[in-house]
Amino acid sequence: MRRELRLWLIQTLAIVVALTAAVLIGETAFDPGQYAAAFHDPTSGPAEVLWQVRAPRAVCALVVGAALGLAGAVMQGLLRNPLADPGVLGVSATAALGAALAIVLGGAGTPGVVEVSALIGAGLAGALLIVASSLVRAPEALVLFGVALSSFAGAATALIFNLSPSPIAQAEVMAWLLGSVQNRSWIDVAWVAPAVGIAAGFAALSARGLRMLTLGEESAATSGLSMGRLRALALIAAAVATGAAVAVAGVIGFVGLAAPHLVRAAVRGDPGRILAPSALAGGLMLVVADLLARVTPTDQELKLGVVTALIGAPLFALIAWRAAREWRI
Repeated sequence: MRRELRLWLIQTLAIVVALTAAVLIGETAFDPGQYAAAFHDPTSGPAEVLWQVRAPRAVCALVVGAALGLAGAVMQGLLRNPLADPGVLGVSATAALGAALAIVLGGAGTPGVVEVSALIGAGLAGALLIVASSLVRAPEALVLFGVALSSFAGAATALIFNLSPSPIAQAEVMAWLLGSVQNRSWIDVAWVAPAVGIAAGFAALSARGLRMLTLGEESAATSGLSMGRLRALALIAAAVATGAAVAVAGVIGFVGLAAPHLVRAAVRGDPGRILAPSALAGGLMLVVADLLARVTPTDQELKLGVVTALIGAPLFALIAWRAAREWRI
């Protein structure tokens, strides 16, 4: 318990530092006088940049990263597979399909249409996965179904992209698929935060079942665990969290996969206790990645999904290498 408390404290301090840096550091450099004006005069230009541009963007990255980290931890616990993440089961791809369809049909001009479409896509994926999980017991079969769903949604999104008659719509779809929290406002934060809170509630209800599942399905069932209820709770949590994240920031990979691995040792691999630390780790990862995307000196700002892949892939390779060494021992 002491290790877990220490982990929470370290994560909280790191998030505070990352958020502070994300608000104070940006493409536009301020002198001390401008920073002072930002804190004392809410109507000044620097205050507008700090509190209406950078701050909501940083908080949005935090909430989206937390959603992806939570979804990844739930999926890895349910499937008992350390390589599982929201993308594996097709939730991210189906949410992206809903968003792409809304963009091509002209819904981008109406506030909330693209976001709701992405959430509906994730909800449909979650419903299909719940039905599939009631028909097949093996986690491997559910993974294969998810991979098929992801492939189909990806192909449908590519088809929509190719058939779109508008170059502007194609550019918007491509930007969505690359992921970004650029130009996000406090309205976006207010929209995504409750959805992530709902997902966290379902995840908390599944925590005890995920812990029992480590004993195996048969042993867990003899202890009174309802696998149908557990699968439904876990899949709803993952679908809502992923759908909310994709709805606000587009498709962002590697966070849901890598975040649980960063904290697994501190909770001794307990799939029930890893949920909250994974959410914090995912939020921290995305705040740092977005800060790097903003300050990297390029002609065009890097997309967040590109940065997370560049950071996440080597990080995950290091984690896998260390795990392989332990397996050999």
